[in-house]
Amino acid sequence: MQKKIFNIQTQEEFTAVALEIFKHQFNNNKVYRSFCDLLYIHPSDVTKIEQIPFLPIQFFKTREVLSSKEKIAEIFTSSGTTGSITSKHLVTDINYYKESYLKGFAHFYGNIEDYVVLALLPNYLERKGSSLVFMVDDLIAKSKNSESGFYLNNLDELAKKLINLDKNGQKVLLIGVSFALLDLIEKHQFNLKNTIVMETGGMKGRRKELIRNELHQLLKSGFKVDKIHSEYGMTELLSQAYSKGNGIFETPNWMQILTRDTEDALTILDKEKTGGINVIDLANYNSCSFIATQDLGKVHKNGTFEIIGRFDNSDIRGCNLMVL
Repeated sequence: MQKKIFNIQTQEEFTAVALEIFKHQFNNNKVYRSFCDLLYIHPSDVTKIEQIPFLPIQFFKTREVLSSKEKIAEIFTSSGTTGSITSKHLVTDINYYKESYLKGFAHFYGNIEDYVVLALLPNYLERKGSSLVFMVDDLIAKSKNSESGFYLNNLDELAKKLINLDKNGQKVLLIGVSFALLDLIEKHQFNLKNTIVMETGGMKGRRKELIRNELHQLLKSGFKVDKIHSEYGMTELLSQAYSKGNGIFETPNWMQILTRDTEDALTILDKEKTGGINVIDLANYNSCSFIATQDLGKVHKNGTFEIIGRFDNSDIRGCNLMVL
């Protein structure tokens, strides 16, 4: 199945594999099966991906979302605010995650060995169980460059290294959480020519939340770059979408985005209409590949998408049948 997932080339292949995985998860995932039963949806009724039920993402906070009886290899957890319930993604085969992020990165950015990877992810490094740290740690190792590494609060050291590498013509990927990138440009001046600046979102309570356009304008001005790249991923997904600018995201071939009606969670909207973001992530073979997130967005005619915001108070109407 891993080979099938990561070699998808056409929409027909995607649909065929998605329907096969839906049947597998219906039969092997107790939580997902219960959710489908409550909706009176059975695989025999489903012939296209729009008919597949999307599990509300909150289930990862309250249930063990598993489609495998294999031993759990990794548990990825969300950051969450103090006292809140965090999401847990139980991963039985870490190779699905590794192949997903390595193939995804190569598809969008080429050979990792061409880059020095500098990671500014303080809040993620300060806790255990971050899937983002797991991925970036492996990208740093795969870059095979001694200059690659993580940075916590040592912004002066990072700034010096970033300026020197960029000046020497070295391709650099600077990946950072939004508030830390803003901290960096407040302390230092940059004029980068060979660096990709990629934000992974999130102020994590450290700063006032900004809309993406506002954040990107500040970062473009601070780093003196034309575009700010973004990564769209989450604890509950084993795949990432990437934006090379303007907040327009592309997915790898084994991941697709649909939008649902905010008043009727079972209704999938046409392209170019704003709604709740539903993710199909086929790499989630051993958990659940069909997830209704708390993000609001729009899918464009060519399959790219943008994130517009989040549901107020994470209230997903018509979707939380079993969440409590």
